[in-house]
Amino acid sequence: MPSPPHLHPSRRTLLRTLAAGGAGLALGPLTACAGPTGAPGPRTLSLGLNRSLVSLDNKLNQFDAAVTVQRGVRQALTAIRPDLSVAQVLADRFEMTSPTTWTVRLRDGIHYSDKRPVRVEDVATALRLYGKVDGSFIRGLFPELPTVERVDERTFLLHTRRPVPVLDRLMANILITPAADNRAEELRSGVGTGPYRVVAANSGTGEYTLARNPNYWGTPPGVDRVQVRFVPEESSRVVGIRSGELDVVDTLTPDSADQLDGLPGVRLDRVPGVRICQLFYNFRKPRSYPLSDARVRKALTHAVDGDALIKDVLTKSAVEAQGVLPLALEGAVRTGSYHHDPAAARKQLRALGADGMRLTIIWESGEFAGDASVMEALVEMLRDAGVRAQLKQFQPGGDILAWRQGRGGDWDVIGNGFPGTTGQALTSLQAMYAGTAEDDKTGDAFMGYVKPHIERQLSDAAEETDAKTRTQKLNAAQRAVWDTWPCLWSFVPKTVQARRDRVTDLELAPLNCYDLSTVRLEG
Repeated sequence: MPSPPHLHPSRRTLLRTLAAGGAGLALGPLTACAGPTGAPGPRTLSLGLNRSLVSLDNKLNQFDAAVTVQRGVRQALTAIRPDLSVAQVLADRFEMTSPTTWTVRLRDGIHYSDKRPVRVEDVATALRLYGKVDGSFIRGLFPELPTVERVDERTFLLHTRRPVPVLDRLMANILITPAADNRAEELRSGVGTGPYRVVAANSGTGEYTLARNPNYWGTPPGVDRVQVRFVPEESSRVVGIRSGELDVVDTLTPDSADQLDGLPGVRLDRVPGVRICQLFYNFRKPRSYPLSDARVRKALTHAVDGDALIKDVLTKSAVEAQGVLPLALEGAVRTGSYHHDPAAARKQLRALGADGMRLTIIWESGEFAGDASVMEALVEMLRDAGVRAQLKQFQPGGDILAWRQGRGGDWDVIGNGFPGTTGQALTSLQAMYAGTAEDDKTGDAFMGYVKPHIERQLSDAAEETDAKTRTQKLNAAQRAVWDTWPCLWSFVPKTVQARRDRVTDLELAPLNCYDLSTVRLEG
């Protein structure tokens, strides 16, 4: 049944109300905009990112659009294609030869940009060091990191204690670097096997210049140079692409997409997304805290008018989640839906002794398109249910990672986006919901989510080598996760980027990235 009109305030009305009332916001200062300067040359591709690219490694960097640039310099044994199938990159054989063993062979003749050959030892070192960083997004995807047994100069075995039937997909996230140069941290150097090498870098400003790797082992890329710029203000990215100073901009809000749609010289690319955006609860609260009760978490979801957020704030650029993962991921299932009923929220919270709650909601600017508008609308909706909320916005490069790991300040709800980097539901479930108490000691349990019965279900499914049985177990695990009400609300944004029409052969993947080596420039 549709909600009464007053429960569907327009975005304009919401924002006007907020501006007049102040809404008790505690928004941090916006990052100063360093707008795009200088037009790219005829053989140079200029990218405007909404998040700062702090390195060309990915041990800690989880920003999915950054993968485009990182893989332009560093590569993995495998990759996920735009159709979400697996491609072999540095490996020409990647085969499960027993339930706990995979046989892998490196391509013949592959080498780094400085002409050093790629060795089996480089793979072993990379796996070891990905496991040594704290707060690694990549590490959380793996039920366990495999060990490497060398067979000959090109061939090796990947061993796991238990079956990991999607290991070929998981290894698409392990970027290979010469063992002598690798460290248990995000690397600032740019030696890799990719089609480009780094000729200038400023990780502080997030600006990089890439040039063709003259020693690239594959087909030479179609563009001579790539300029990567961090342009935090969306209005500046829009101006940059309208003026021709930027060739590609990512993560557009609906308003900006509308501005650019149909503009001469500019094209929009839209694909169904596999990134879920969540207003995730903090699961590190003491048992006596109301949010530790799943019934309270569920009652609070009734305060959120998801239809209004999708229609009036996100202007239909996203869909409300119907499960704990985007349904585009293989193995994801519908588990339930959110129901807006602020009166029910008030009643249930009162019955649970949780009325008059105050929430602190945190997020990092740029976590998803339209993030600030969603949060501002959310404050108003919670107020209708008798809940007061304050917002704390972090700027890119700030210390929100420490807060997420429980090492910063206290918070109740976080605005967070989680990419589906393998195209499979299993790995995202593993990363978000299979945390253990041991993981939480290092801050690696996703937002402190530690539910032993869920972890056991997911581990059991992850080890299942029979595909049909694994699917059944995963379905049950997703329903069990939904029953814990981990999110205040969640949605799946469509992936949208804009590019100048001189940019061709760019195939945007649902993972919000593309193969930089195939891009061409015309004119």
